[in-house]
Amino acid sequence: MSNISTKADEIVQSARGLIIAGGYNSFSFADISAEVGIRKASIHHHFPTKADLVRIVVARYREEARQGLARADADIADPVARLRAYTGFWEACIKDDTAPFCLCAMLAAELPVLPADVAAEVRGHFRDLSGWLATVMEKGAAEGRLVLPRPAAEEALSFMASVHGAILSARAFGDPAVFATIVEPLFDRLAFPH
Repeated sequence: MSNISTKADEIVQSARGLIIAGGYNSFSFADISAEVGIRKASIHHHFPTKADLVRIVVARYREEARQGLARADADIADPVARLRAYTGFWEACIKDDTAPFCLCAMLAAELPVLPADVAAEVRGHFRDLSGWLATVMEKGAAEGRLVLPRPAAEEALSFMASVHGAILSARAFGDPAVFATIVEPLFDRLAFPH
């Protein structure tokens, strides 16, 4: 996706922000046109349909997430610290309002009405993330850093759902501190004390 033109990149960034703010059905090419300063016909030149655009937005989001998780794997040896880096990323994004909501979580709420190729990308993101969390948790259990009451894959799903629920709750209450209030007990439950 690095070969995408500058104007197309602006369109993708605009769509990303609009999706995070309100979901798939909350915006049109007219909204992007006004935000980016480009005619709707020019947007269609880059992205023939809204589904094409949103699929690219989600594919790029997935790639960024995979790269971020790979950096965490490379830079952070301790599995508990990796999990804290993941939740810390969201806590910081919520506090500074740079990415106050997970793009794929927003779209997951709309899965029944999403185009199939967009839905496939969204589901892929959740598979990627839950797989990474399960791997980190397995490593943590093997090193004696985490206690897993259930299999790692199940704990990963529960952890992921709790983080996304915390993101949603912080938005619902309009209070970034709600995120930590919900997430911190996850570590109390899974991490061996040191």
